[in-house]
Amino acid sequence: MTTTPARSRTRQAILDAAIAVLAANGSASLGDIAVAAQVGRTTLHRYFAERSDLLAAVAVEGNERLNRANQVARVDEGTGAEALLRLCREYFDLGALLSLVFSEPAMVGDERCWDPHNDVAFTKVVERGHGDGTIDAELPADWLESLMWSQLYAAWSYLGDNPDASRHHVLHLLLRSFGNALAPPR
Repeated sequence: MTTTPARSRTRQAILDAAIAVLAANGSASLGDIAVAAQVGRTTLHRYFAERSDLLAAVAVEGNERLNRANQVARVDEGTGAEALLRLCREYFDLGALLSLVFSEPAMVGDERCWDPHNDVAFTKVVERGHGDGTIDAELPADWLESLMWSQLYAAWSYLGDNPDASRHHVLHLLLRSFGNALAPPR
């Protein structure tokens, strides 16, 4: 099939809808996703014949978005702590996608969704922070990575549980909490 701008937009609408719908309800049907994407089921099936095909495409989309977030965060610039806080800020905006990735068994550990290079880059940022004194040297990279994900989950949950909370304020709370956790003892 020839890829036209209209086909690309339709495919992207289906992927965006799948991320939003499946993040909210992992057992949602392809019909639910088609409705959210404002396409018919037949159209959805032309792009993704099976649920597994759609999940594979979501995994690839997830990897692309995570890689873009890493680039936008400029993890090679500034102090280690500054870089981790920028990364956390970028990941915050990927809440639906990352919630889906972590809750969907088919995606957890799928390298199409998570580039192992991102873990290496994270470790290098932490090591840089240990060296420049902006990250507590007693905190290993794998601990800080788990801490970042748990703080992100807490922020996304807080937003979901508090519909009146502003995204800006919750992001501020997230960055303050994570930033304080990174800091070496005084």
